[in-house]
Amino acid sequence: MSNILYGIKRFIKNKNTVTIIAIVASLVIIYFAYNARIKKATEPQLVPYALQDLAPRTLITSEMVGTRKVPGSVITPNVITSKNSIIGMYVSNKVQIPKDSLFYRNTLLTWDELPSSLYENIPEGNTIVALPVSSETTYGNSIFEGNYIDLYYSGRDTDGKILVGKFIESIKVLAVTDSAFNNIFEKSSDVAQPAYLVFSVPEEMHLLLRKALYLNGNIYPVPRNAEYSKNPKNTRISSSYIENLILNQTVNVTSKDLSGVSIKEIENKQTQGGEQ
Repeated sequence: MSNILYGIKRFIKNKNTVTIIAIVASLVIIYFAYNARIKKATEPQLVPYALQDLAPRTLITSEMVGTRKVPGSVITPNVITSKNSIIGMYVSNKVQIPKDSLFYRNTLLTWDELPSSLYENIPEGNTIVALPVSSETTYGNSIFEGNYIDLYYSGRDTDGKILVGKFIESIKVLAVTDSAFNNIFEKSSDVAQPAYLVFSVPEEMHLLLRKALYLNGNIYPVPRNAEYSKNPKNTRISSSYIENLILNQTVNVTSKDLSGVSIKEIENKQTQGGEQ
């Protein structure tokens, strides 16, 4: 018995033996780890997904979420795997979740995490514009907060000819609201009729738009593809012809023009001028 134990000790202490055992153990560990990884990547797992398009700031209800099996390799740490973790959350104000999409942690927020104001991140020097719209001009509520759109102008030129053209391009939509300026996608699964498309533009463009809205013409939004919103360009006037057409039919009145002059004084001057 002692000879057997002595032989075993010598066998274990042999450097070549130790090396072989280490190699075999490593191969066994690699084999089982590889098989576990392959199994995890190929074995289907049940995950929730969107049964419909979900607009920004939408409250997610159970009717909007289904479950299906997907390969394990699809499930990243950012994918939400529990349906209960989704119900009662809101779609981020910065994204739209398309139908059949999985749910990701960075696209859902609680109500308290949503921005308190839709207009709190307006760039310095920009002015809010509320453009009147309808279901038709928003392409059946297909324009959402965060989308970048173009504005087109239609009317008549100085010769009475019909004019249609792109007016201002690459404008970020801040909100789509009803007539009471409530976000039509906010806190409800029942989408109301759109009344205004809200955005901001530099002041000179704001004044130009206001003038255009008072003239005998129409301004309407045109949505673009997803890439247009992912890589937006600077907001700019597209047509100098349309710009000049509007400017030639209007005048500017600034605070400097009326500095120190009251409405009563203007009325008195108009009255005196009429008496002469």
